[in-house]
Amino acid sequence: MEKQERDMKECPIGVFDSGVGGISVLRELYKIMPEEDYIYFGDSQNAPYGTKPLEEIRRLTITNIESLLKQGVKGVVVACNTATAAAVRILRGMYPGLPLVGIEPALKPAALQPGHPTVLVMATPMTIQGDKYKNLMMRYEKNADIIGLPCPGLMEFVETGNTEGEDVRQFLENLLSPYLREVDSIVLGCTHYPFVRALIQQLAGERIRIFDGGNGTAREMRRRLEAAGLRTTRSGLGAVTFENSLAQQEEIELCRTLFQKKWP
Repeated sequence: MEKQERDMKECPIGVFDSGVGGISVLRELYKIMPEEDYIYFGDSQNAPYGTKPLEEIRRLTITNIESLLKQGVKGVVVACNTATAAAVRILRGMYPGLPLVGIEPALKPAALQPGHPTVLVMATPMTIQGDKYKNLMMRYEKNADIIGLPCPGLMEFVETGNTEGEDVRQFLENLLSPYLREVDSIVLGCTHYPFVRALIQQLAGERIRIFDGGNGTAREMRRRLEAAGLRTTRSGLGAVTFENSLAQQEEIELCRTLFQKKWP
């Protein structure tokens, strides 16, 4: 039994996203737990999730998480707001002993800024429409004026590795310009969006603060692994393995590029 527990500690952490966006969360995990091993699986073949029907998102998420579990991961991060809203509650019921962490828009720190701020939440249409987001918004609507902004099409830029081009800049400018005079902060409610954070900040100006949930999600996974006694006993840097449903080498190379990309 003791050997089995020790072996479990050395198993990798699974990170799942509908595409490559969850690499922004993987980077936060690696920052605070660099000694752990990771398997990152992106379902780019079926991306985007945020415009699909709820039942299809749920089916895809559960199927892909079960695939990670078959590879022996000791915990799972659902690094996709849409997939979290659709399936995490169900997955927790299916695997009650599994350290399982989903992500949600970082609305709390944005809304609790002084002076009743106006907060713009950028997210996929499915996240904006979902009960999880609506409940989150209701929790903080007394603290801030909250505007939900569906952003269909934005994640597709990141999925192709386009995070700095003039076309994505123009897309963001058209999307954000009606709101920038009135908002105090922007919440990046999709894990793809941190990869265009620099462009968003340039358009918004330094007055507007930008929030995303990657670091909080990573810290919560660390807490759950520690509570379960599943942190690795190794020292040094762990390994990161990238897998993708497209099964193409260029997709794996894109994953590595985004993982190593310099933050603004």
